[in-house]
Amino acid sequence: MTSQTTVDKVPLSPEPPEPALSKPPKGLRGHPWLTLFSVAIGVMMVALDGTIVAIANPAIQKDLGATFADVQWITNGYFLALAVALITAGKLGDRFGHRQTFLIGVVGFAAASGAIGLSDSISYVIIFRVLQGLFGALLMPAALGLLRATFPAEKLNMAIGIWGMVIGASTAGGPILGGVLVEHVSWQSVFFINVPVGVVALIVGGLILRDHRAANAPRSFDILGIVLLSGAMFCLVWAIIKAPVWGWGDGKTWLFMGAAVLSFVLFAVWETKVREPLVPLALFRSVPLSAGVVLMALMAIAFLGGLFFVTFYLQNVHGMSPVDSGLHLLPLTGMMIVGSPLAGILITKVGPRIPLAGGMALTAVAMFGMSTLETGTGSFTMSIWFALLGLGLAPVMVGATEVIVGNAPMELSGVAGGIQQSAMQIGGSLGTAVLGAVMASKVSNDLPGNWTGAGLPPLSPAQADQAAEAVQVGVAPVPPDTPAAVAEKITGIAHDTFMSGMSLACLVAAGVAVVAVFVALLTKRGSNADAAGGGVHI
Repeated sequence: MTSQTTVDKVPLSPEPPEPALSKPPKGLRGHPWLTLFSVAIGVMMVALDGTIVAIANPAIQKDLGATFADVQWITNGYFLALAVALITAGKLGDRFGHRQTFLIGVVGFAAASGAIGLSDSISYVIIFRVLQGLFGALLMPAALGLLRATFPAEKLNMAIGIWGMVIGASTAGGPILGGVLVEHVSWQSVFFINVPVGVVALIVGGLILRDHRAANAPRSFDILGIVLLSGAMFCLVWAIIKAPVWGWGDGKTWLFMGAAVLSFVLFAVWETKVREPLVPLALFRSVPLSAGVVLMALMAIAFLGGLFFVTFYLQNVHGMSPVDSGLHLLPLTGMMIVGSPLAGILITKVGPRIPLAGGMALTAVAMFGMSTLETGTGSFTMSIWFALLGLGLAPVMVGATEVIVGNAPMELSGVAGGIQQSAMQIGGSLGTAVLGAVMASKVSNDLPGNWTGAGLPPLSPAQADQAAEAVQVGVAPVPPDTPAAVAEKITGIAHDTFMSGMSLACLVAAGVAVVAVFVALLTKRGSNADAAGGGVHI
């Protein structure tokens, strides 16, 4: 039986599950909970770096003289590399073993982090951020593959719940840790910290992790499929990232969009012909799996896109220090830490549909609440909306992951993990780009009228562009030696204009979350989860 035949059967009538381990492994190596602890260390680095840089961005911008577009590329370059490489990296894990892939990812990620800390130009920072993303792509799906193969079905949701808690807490806790490091050490320390963490992850992983491979794991590589899919993902994410600069109606934007569509079509055709495809398209016959992928992307658009502006709001509008701004996000972090394992228990009992729909509904309410924030909003009000956002995101992080990975066969657990993470990274890039475009458009439209309405001297086109770029990150474009009264007026106009842009961006994110509620209703428990805990041990 070929790999294609096996996969074709899975979504429609699953084969009998592989037998679970008859007895727990002896010693440390292969122990399920120690495996979870080991992969959590590595996953924490990748998730942390998705948001910890948000707090460091203002310091990097000032120290290296970066533009707003450069700052976006620090985030987008990371997401771009992850999005392009994740599915291929998952296939590497399925083929060569998730243990080896995970450990290589840990070493490369830590080394790239150290190189960023040693960089003295924004170009080098962006280049090494891309390398970070590539090695992170090796690490993330391998971690999910190890969990899927190690834990028995009845404990898999709890394990994924804790795994999701680590990702959620790291994602939300990034600004807090970043704030402490930026304020008391330097922005470089945000990246240097990954080096000792990587060393610990390598040592612990080498001692504990045990390689698991399904008996019918893929034995060959779909090289043309890798090229087509990587090209399609690159063109798609590149078009999304560049569209705010080029314009959504610009020919270059549509050229890359068209190239992405063509590459996806060619990839889909090729996958039906190759004996061992990179991504068996039969996977997507599963409506719950497909819904889980879409849900993951929509969640990331609302969460990561919105979080990009919140850090600038706290630091540049409220004037908080990096530490204070991180602490103000503690309700978000705390609710994700508490909510993720509880969500795992709830999903085990009632299935993912209700928790996922409820979580996205809470996310929509939280984003709507954040759209009402003003320059003078107090900490208590902010905390309510941040806490509600964390409570809404927790079940989605856990449930969508279980839906995607649990509805895929064991031998494709790495690919499924890559699909899950790709959806999140594409969503993050799309959220940053689209909400960034919403912000830029709103600021560009409102600033000239607000400026002249306040009785300030008119700006030349070049001055207006420079002022708009500053206001997009909440900075008041006050020239040197400006009288105090005029500086105060400019600051008020800049912050009010920034808030109008942030409010609109949050409303768009809330709308995306509402759409996600209906997508969540299409999900259900993974039909192949019972295969967990089996496989070949190496």
